[in-house]
Amino acid sequence: MNSLFTKDTQAIFWNNNKSAIQRMLDYDYVIQRKTPSVAAIVAPTSSNKFEKFFYGPDEIMVPVYKSTADAVKAHPSADVLLNFASFRTAYDVTMDALDLKQFRVIMITAEGIPERMARIMNHRARKEGVTIIGPATVGAIAPGAFKVANIGGTIENIVNSKLHRPGSCGLVTRSGGLFNELSNIIALNADGISEGVAIGGDRYVGSVFIDHLLRMEKNPDVKYMILLGEVGGVEEYKVIDAVKEGKITKPIIAWCIGTIAKHFSSGVQFGHAGASANAARETAEAKNAAMREAGIHVPDSFNDLPATINQVYNDLRNKGIISEIEEPVVPSIPKNRRPKNFICTISDDRGEEATYAGYPISSVATPDTGKSIGDVISLLWFKKVYPKWATDFIETVIKTVADHGPAVSGAHNAKVTARAGKSVVESLVTGLLTIGPRFGGAIDGAAKYFKYANDNEMTPAEFLSYMKKQGIPIPGIGHRIKSVRNPDKRVEGLKKYAAEYFPATPLLDYALEVEKLTTSKKDNLILNVDGTIGILMVDMWRALGYSEKEIDEFIESGTLNAFFIAGRTLGFIGHILDEKRLAMPMYRHPWDDILYDVQKAEEI
Repeated sequence: MNSLFTKDTQAIFWNNNKSAIQRMLDYDYVIQRKTPSVAAIVAPTSSNKFEKFFYGPDEIMVPVYKSTADAVKAHPSADVLLNFASFRTAYDVTMDALDLKQFRVIMITAEGIPERMARIMNHRARKEGVTIIGPATVGAIAPGAFKVANIGGTIENIVNSKLHRPGSCGLVTRSGGLFNELSNIIALNADGISEGVAIGGDRYVGSVFIDHLLRMEKNPDVKYMILLGEVGGVEEYKVIDAVKEGKITKPIIAWCIGTIAKHFSSGVQFGHAGASANAARETAEAKNAAMREAGIHVPDSFNDLPATINQVYNDLRNKGIISEIEEPVVPSIPKNRRPKNFICTISDDRGEEATYAGYPISSVATPDTGKSIGDVISLLWFKKVYPKWATDFIETVIKTVADHGPAVSGAHNAKVTARAGKSVVESLVTGLLTIGPRFGGAIDGAAKYFKYANDNEMTPAEFLSYMKKQGIPIPGIGHRIKSVRNPDKRVEGLKKYAAEYFPATPLLDYALEVEKLTTSKKDNLILNVDGTIGILMVDMWRALGYSEKEIDEFIESGTLNAFFIAGRTLGFIGHILDEKRLAMPMYRHPWDDILYDVQKAEEI
């Protein structure tokens, strides 16, 4: 590409530097990008799944990942990595990123990376065809398209320096601070820059002056170039050679800072690691003279640089090479922006019709739509449109667990509360509060442990041994009444449905092998309905393309138990309404059903 960035460029930001990210997003809003320039954040120590940022007056969520590999997998079009890791970590982050083969540009802010490691990193990047900007840089900018982090400063400074829209100049410097100063000088004396890069102040940087100037030579939007070099190194001589060989034909304005060094009696190093002359030709004075001799526009001093820029710019305008730029309307960043307290990603009631995960309610609610409760659950719980076999299975689960008679603890509590004169809501809550590890929780547990055993390739015998060592009865195995000779028809129905409609049932197949061992010991140690539901849910999600990590998150978050809650709510309400309909009196438990063992209290 002849331009580093376009208005569609997106970056992955390594390290959660919130102020730098917010500056990028504010810039996006000002230049009216359609998509935010930051696609994702990599923060290995963060427990957050996203961070909120302002995008103009509104907020957006930027996803957070533990690793660059995870971010790359989720955002395959993000081809720029903004590496804000410390100098201790930046090398490893960059090398890992190069292994992923997705990034076209990698910017590295850290300074102080050991020079041997920097040279290895830069050599590897060149071999891979990746442009490294840095180390020790503030980055780069393509005005009106994309800017890296803090380059250009505040929005006010960006607009004053005409960095909010493309100009005609290609700017390459070492210094980030002087980059901002030069941007302002160019804005005052010309029409701004088309692209700018601060290559970084370390001795060994990934891309050098000539790399960017040769690219800008091929970029039709760049009409002339400005190079701000410094004392130390010989990179400017590569530019001189390119001019002499005709590889660069566009006008170049150049200046090397550090001419004051000749007034010091001994060698002096300026701010950057590379700003130290080790030979006469590395002095700023020698390089300025050589560039002037090659036909590059070199002023007599830095103070004369603005006049030189203005002269070259006007010459190009008079020749018709540069035309007038229309100034765009610049939206202002709203003041007193207030973060939202709640986030909703499943439904929206602000329009004429509320939506479920983007689908109008009318498109799923009425019978003529062909949609079911299973479809609504797939939208509101998972934000996905599941195929019919999966939504029918969800409905089957809801119907299967809806009720198990009045004697179970949840239904019992709901009935007792209803008989105390409480409302449907209050009675329902008392029933729901009993759902947990001993009542309903076996669905979660069965999915968790059977999946763990299957993922770790345990044989059924090894799984039984593992659970015994954990001191945990196998969730989903065992029934008080049902057995091999008296099978549970609910389980048989679920297995039959899965065999007919599921693409595959690897976890159920594994569980049935486990069942052969457990029932050989005792014939009621069968795979029960909770276990069958939990295991088939895992098989369903696998068939729908979810990753193992996503399925584990479903299990840990209690999603499986939610199906039990949704189904059993129907049964609890039925029992509550039954009590109301029968006008049953206040319930008192009979004395003869209580073992009283009350001793006289000891006096202390």
